Amino acid sequence: MNKETRPDRYRRTKLACYLGFITQAIAANFAPLLFLTFYRTYGITYADLAMIPLTFFFTQLLVDFLSTGFVDRIGYRTCMIVAQITSGAGLIMLAFVPDLCPDPFPGILLCVIVYAVGSGLIEVLCSPIIEACPFENKAAMMSFLHSFYCWGAAGAILLSTAFFALFGTEHWRILACLWAVIPLANVFNFAVCPIEPVVAEGESMTVGQLLHNRIFWLFIVLMICSGASELSMAQWASAFAESSLGVSKTAGDLLGACGFAVFMGFSRLLYGRFGEKRDLSGFMIASGLLCLCSYLLAAFAPWPAAGLIGCMLCGFSVGIMWPGSISISSARLPKGGTALFALLALAGDLGGAAGPAIVGNVSQIMGESIKAGILAGIGFPILLVIVVFALRKRV
Repeated sequence: MNKETRPDRYRRTKLACYLGFITQAIAANFAPLLFLTFYRTYGITYADLAMIPLTFFFTQLLVDFLSTGFVDRIGYRTCMIVAQITSGAGLIMLAFVPDLCPDPFPGILLCVIVYAVGSGLIEVLCSPIIEACPFENKAAMMSFLHSFYCWGAAGAILLSTAFFALFGTEHWRILACLWAVIPLANVFNFAVCPIEPVVAEGESMTVGQLLHNRIFWLFIVLMICSGASELSMAQWASAFAESSLGVSKTAGDLLGACGFAVFMGFSRLLYGRFGEKRDLSGFMIASGLLCLCSYLLAAFAPWPAAGLIGCMLCGFSVGIMWPGSISISSARLPKGGTALFALLALAGDLGGAAGPAIVGNVSQIMGESIKAGILAGIGFPILLVIVVFALRKRV
């Protein structure tokens, strides 16, 4: 391996992508920590609260779709710099815009849209950027990369909880501005790091070619199930622990939302460290079955501790789903290029939008019972297992 292609040259590229995923984790998890604060302060209903993650992931979904047409023309570097700026700007806006609006709820949604644009670009581009680097075990590296989303989520929850305990939840606006520092500082890393093309120019598959490939649609369903299985629990873990299990907000955030993120991170680290000799599809099937059990445990838990264990086990079970789906897809369609990664991200976000929305709306219909909403999510891991079995038969 020559000097120009050795992996050490891409340390700053890895750092930029790691911080990118941390930024995405902050964007995805900060507002859900404030669901009950918004409920009590602004009088926002559970059904409207469900619109926050729905708006976030729908915006990411739109960015995913549009990126197939502009990323290759504009370039990965420019797009990633824009992603960091919009992520930081949206978080800063969240501190001011809702209180300046006659109705705070549309103001919150506007801020969510702004930082979701950055989050969407991060999601689409960080995986192919790492995929294009000359690392030997791509599946393990992809899992390790995605573990930084988990550590970002855990850090956001832990530090936010500590901030709220010290200074009070009413000062959440200050914290929103502090979190914005990370993406704004990461602009420099993306401005100078080496970035390689995923597929040689003129060789990548078009969107039309992908859409006419039958196995591609199995990957899309796989990503939808992965996103829904993960985000249905992740977005509602804090509110579920506080309202349904009867624990304090601090305990709910630490043992519910943060526990979910930490266990998801451990799962990805374990696969990144020991997964080279493991059958990825078999690991995915086991994860889907464990996810089903964790949802059932959370929904039917007779004691708060059992419900919290269900949340944490769910985090461990979904850890490999998203990066594993990307690795399986890119290995089967090596010429997929930017279009493949963008459409996979789009599908994951579709699941990430639908899952939490189903939980919120079922909770509302069932008398504001988040346990009932959580139970409604069991279909996603079941379908994931079915799809992975189908893919194994098509080897």
